[in-house]
Amino acid sequence: MLAKFLVRLVFAALGLWVASMVVPGVHVNSTGTLIAAAILLGVVNALVRPVVFILTLPLTVITLGLFLLVVNAAMIGLVAMLLRGFTVDGLIPGVLAAIVTGIASWIGGMAIRDDRR
Repeated sequence: MLAKFLVRLVFAALGLWVASMVVPGVHVNSTGTLIAAAILLGVVNALVRPVVFILTLPLTVITLGLFLLVVNAAMIGLVAMLLRGFTVDGLIPGVLAAIVTGIASWIGGMAIRDDRR
């Protein structure tokens, strides 16, 4: 259980790092900030995202799920607001960072998937 959590944390941090390298407008000052951002993103995704998801469900259905990119960008933006040293300069960089982080998390999920299912 702890090993899966750590692998997910590493892939989230990797996704945020790649986003900071590839996406203009996303900046991370240090490795410590990157790790803190990954942890905080996990907490925000566990606590805040489900509430926002339920509140925006009609809009998500109307847009055939594309609004989830905006929700994910908002979660990354919230982390940037809460954490000094991690900045996202607007909606478009947030959406692009959400895409990059989502791809990294998907790859991490594939790496630790449970073959018992």
